[in-house]
Amino acid sequence: MDILLVRQSIRSSAEFSFSRSGGPGGQNVNKLNTKVTLRLTLSLLKGLSEAEQNRLREKLGSRLSCGDGKELVISSSEERSQKINLERAYARAEALIVTSARLPKKRKPSKPSAAVRENRLKVKHLQSTKKTNRRFLNDEN
Repeated sequence: MDILLVRQSIRSSAEFSFSRSGGPGGQNVNKLNTKVTLRLTLSLLKGLSEAEQNRLREKLGSRLSCGDGKELVISSSEERSQKINLERAYARAEALIVTSARLPKKRKPSKPSAAVRENRLKVKHLQSTKKTNRRFLNDEN
């Protein structure tokens, strides 16, 4: 994966729109369009292999719009500035794409340590002794 190429293709192929947003800003919220909605068509992304594209569609499946283009929609309205919200949306899109396209590490199965095994056997033995003692106490009564 070429992250620089991915970043450039996100910025060049993304479509964004602005709207009024809630949140901080006082009267600014009622006057200015600071909320950013970023739409990104996954098929236009460059710098990803075919396998990475497939992993991306699989991981982000629930976040993609239902159209044929498979668009990723991200919105940002945390800040009072339109420019900062736009940069945050770009950063969020890049982070989502990079983390989703990356191959997960394979799990290496581990064995329980000797101390854990010994402790488990000790607990089993204590439980067995307790039940054996109960049985002898019930036989005497």
